[in-house]
Amino acid sequence: MEEGVTKDDLRQFRLLIIGDIRELLEEQKVGSDSSEKEEWLRSKEIRRILNISAGTLQNLRIQGKVRYRKIMGSYYYNRFDLLELFKVKE
Repeated sequence: MEEGVTKDDLRQFRLLIIGDIRELLEEQKVGSDSSEKEEWLRSKEIRRILNISAGTLQNLRIQGKVRYRKIMGSYYYNRFDLLELFKVKE
């Protein structure tokens, strides 16, 4: 059975490319001061820190407002991006 590329496959690929481009641009801006910006946390931890729902976090991801990585079915988010977006003080 031959499997084709679906519209959803293309949409997900586009989001990944946009996220990668944003990350590269951010790394160029940040320069050597990137240690704070590269802390990645799982969805559960981010939701606890920001007191937001899983749906809200998913919407931020889909809209491209935060950097994320999907590893083995789990999403990881850039802590600094989310704290800046919500201006949360820890």
